[in-house]
Amino acid sequence: MTTLVVVAKEAVPGRVKTRLHPPYSLEQAATLAQACLLDTLDVGEVLPATRRILLIEGRGPGRPGWQEWQQPSGGLDERLAWCLDQLSGPMLLVGMDTPHLDPAGLRPAFEWPEHVDAFLGPADDGGFWAIGLRRPDGSLVRGVPMSCDDTGAMQLRRLTGAGLRVHLLPSMRDIDTAPDLVPAAGRAPRLAAALAGCGAPR
Repeated sequence: MTTLVVVAKEAVPGRVKTRLHPPYSLEQAATLAQACLLDTLDVGEVLPATRRILLIEGRGPGRPGWQEWQQPSGGLDERLAWCLDQLSGPMLLVGMDTPHLDPAGLRPAFEWPEHVDAFLGPADDGGFWAIGLRRPDGSLVRGVPMSCDDTGAMQLRRLTGAGLRVHLLPSMRDIDTAPDLVPAAGRAPRLAAALAGCGAPR
């Protein structure tokens, strides 16, 4: 009985994946971002979630089977905390920056062993790509500095400091810059197609 939440931005040129520019144009970066989102939603649809929520900044793609919640204002920690405070029961939250998700690696977050209160997926850049809570509580993320080299470590300390038993999911590489694209595209078919369509960076 796990709710899946995907956090995303509308793929508007100049507002999403701007670190891909250069070498890609802002329009190409937006195309690649949209592919990342759709690949992530594709993975979400094969996971055994009982509820699927897209927490979106801007306009969502209107995918059947997904509730679209508009992100509130505030920093990322506040937006995530707001979402957690709306939920009850086990949940898993992931971003759109890891479209190369392996559903098998996420299986524990849909089984919830008795000895686990929380899941955390560390990112190679020091952040985190997933967080799962048996009992969602916004205070567990509110105030954690985001987009820092040690965000993942600080989030882990927040969870363990609250007495939660944390299971670490496999570490993953976020898509932030151009070198991140090709390794991810091997497991993200929409991204691979979009990358091929963009041709050589310009």
